[in-house]
Amino acid sequence: MQEHEVAIDDASLPSRISFSPVFNVAVPFIDRHVAEGRAARPALRAGGDVVTYGVLAGNVNRCGRIFGALGLAPGDRVLMAVRDCPEFFYAFWGAVKAGMIPIPVNTLLRTEDYEFLVGDSECAAVLYSTEIGDAVRPAVEAGSNDCRVALPTRGPDSLAERLPDAPADLEPAATAAVDECFWLYSSGSTGAPKGVVHRHRDMVVTSERFGRGIAGIGPDDVVFCAGKLFFSYGFGGGMTFPLWAGASIVLVEERPTPEIVFAIIETYRPTVFFGVPTLYAQLLHAAQARAPDLGSIRLGVSAGEALPAHVFHRMRERFGFTVIDGIGSTEALHIFVSNRIDDLKPGTSGKVVPGYEVRIVGEDGTPVPDGEIGTLHVKGDSTARMYWNHPGKTAATMLGDWLNTGDMYHVDEEGYYVNAGRGDDMFKVGAMWCSPIEIEDVLIRHPGVREAAVVGRLDEDGLEKPEAFVVLEPGTEPGPELVEALTARCRDSLARYKYPRWYNWIDELPKTVTGKIQRYRLRR
Repeated sequence: MQEHEVAIDDASLPSRISFSPVFNVAVPFIDRHVAEGRAARPALRAGGDVVTYGVLAGNVNRCGRIFGALGLAPGDRVLMAVRDCPEFFYAFWGAVKAGMIPIPVNTLLRTEDYEFLVGDSECAAVLYSTEIGDAVRPAVEAGSNDCRVALPTRGPDSLAERLPDAPADLEPAATAAVDECFWLYSSGSTGAPKGVVHRHRDMVVTSERFGRGIAGIGPDDVVFCAGKLFFSYGFGGGMTFPLWAGASIVLVEERPTPEIVFAIIETYRPTVFFGVPTLYAQLLHAAQARAPDLGSIRLGVSAGEALPAHVFHRMRERFGFTVIDGIGSTEALHIFVSNRIDDLKPGTSGKVVPGYEVRIVGEDGTPVPDGEIGTLHVKGDSTARMYWNHPGKTAATMLGDWLNTGDMYHVDEEGYYVNAGRGDDMFKVGAMWCSPIEIEDVLIRHPGVREAAVVGRLDEDGLEKPEAFVVLEPGTEPGPELVEALTARCRDSLARYKYPRWYNWIDELPKTVTGKIQRYRLRR
């Protein structure tokens, strides 16, 4: 093989994937499409703009050259607080091709969160969407590390302003398939974000195993993913899977409300749609007031949290397409257990994606019998190398070739994997992890609150949302005004999806003899 090439045995799945000794993943994901004659095909559709594969490749090169001109070198980390727009693609792949390490992060955070990420990642540069500059710039200025560059995506002295004058050629860095390539941040049981370090090969593996092998994404598809690119689910569905196939990608910077989703689908006519269970339930509710035309979609994909069986059936009945549900993780990069269009069971996560191995183990680490609940482990070539700056967590989670997901599962009598919840107190809202400790900390800052505990509770659609149990200070009156005040406090201090949907006023929280809150006793 020539340098930067990947060889795939297409005869069957799981595919045999091998890499040349010198391998930079930007070459097969970006340059290959131009070399194979797809330069004029649309790669990105954003608003009224269309970016072809040729333009994409040129701007990727320009962006890599811009980073070099700003003094960045191979191995430097580039923190990316960038919304879903073409500049995300230019910067991410430009950094990869130049041998730098892009780190996409949540664009919904506060200044103190960005300050932590800048310091923890020890990044040399921060690229940020101009619209969130007021949250990002103070974080860079307050950072204690040697972050040399803070560059907005648009406006004066921005990435967009520099692109036209940058050279359009870039020699790919001579990396290897197992070299560090990019990070994604994942929250842990304390709510502190952890940098998940991925290799050059990982995006190829997930794109082959799931993107092509399960979702069947090809060059004629138009793909719309409602999950954001900084989130591993959106990273695959909204970028790597369609790019690998040479398909067309629809980008939306706004939060994907049902009305926005309907409008995008009716305008761009995507054939593959990636959503999370909460959004699918919202689409069903919103469709009661109008009759959206979703007839272009041949396949829906769901992950991030379990898709209730009744939501699956209602989506198929109302809109006429099948939603395949699965489970993945930031550490595995994407879905490794999934239903598929020709082999599915609503209410389950499906079966193991070819190319991965899965086991369910008990507390002693040995496999449990089928039907018995245990902790889900996965093995595959897309699993992360380590957690940055967390050797203890790395050792506890990355067990040789196996990854401990922390999810509790069992296998039913038909061989389908069934989600039994988390093994810790974390839970997901709209497919995004929530730490109860983070929400509790905001609640107890209210002068009328003595103690608080937060757990996940299923709403009427069978989807998990935060529920708060609150011990009030003497003299504080419970009621609608207090609920409004606490909710406003959470919305002002946390990402928008983390506020409690229910409040319970109780006299005492259940605790262990050592004083730890027993949240499991509060779950319904």
